[in-house]
Amino acid sequence: MKAMILAAGLGTRLRPWTLTHPKALVPVEGVPMLERVIRKLKESGFDEIVINVHHFSDQIVDFIKQNDFGVQIQVSDESDMLRDTGGGILRASYLFGDDDVLIHNVDILSNADLRDLMKWHRRNSNDITLLTSSRDSSRKLLFSDNGELAGWHNLVKDQYRPESARELPCDEEAFSGIYIIGKQGLNALRKYAEKINAESFPIMEFFLSFPEGIKIGRMKVSNLVTLDIGKPETLARAEEYLDQIR
Repeated sequence: MKAMILAAGLGTRLRPWTLTHPKALVPVEGVPMLERVIRKLKESGFDEIVINVHHFSDQIVDFIKQNDFGVQIQVSDESDMLRDTGGGILRASYLFGDDDVLIHNVDILSNADLRDLMKWHRRNSNDITLLTSSRDSSRKLLFSDNGELAGWHNLVKDQYRPESARELPCDEEAFSGIYIIGKQGLNALRKYAEKINAESFPIMEFFLSFPEGIKIGRMKVSNLVTLDIGKPETLARAEEYLDQIR
């Protein structure tokens, strides 16, 4: 199975660490986050991994070279330009072949069963599958009764996308930052980038464009535990979360 780790971000919320290091190498209990995600993917059966790099890319490349994780690792170099999540996936897509690819943010700790997510994606014939939960969040995704993406809700500002989703009977679920995209999903992503004439864009904008003919589903996990260590206050709580997901 194939996976991609999004590791190109600037990590501005983790300054001053990220003034001299990439966010991907921030240590949690002495272990760099990138290593934690690679090892979780390997334990879940993913043996081909793509990692995109931009901020202090040389440090990440050196780290990969200095460690043998027992999986095939390829680097998608974005040193010339940071492409955000959507553009980063598209830039690396030539490395995916025709396979379904699991996308995992480098700053996410979780107890997610990634192998089960891939099985769910294929069993439900989705083009894209988002891993969700009912945890508290200021922004949530909306899903219709058949489990397909129907919109987005900013709970703080009470904003909906599209506005018509306000009237729909939908489940509101928190997105984990982990998802799977298949061949048809990647083709639609490519067409979306061409339509907006952009190399850099967030993947959520693509999802919320509701590409025609693309099934965006979700797997909701009631006991999912996730932590975004991308900010100091959550990084400080990482040890507590590691105890929950071990």
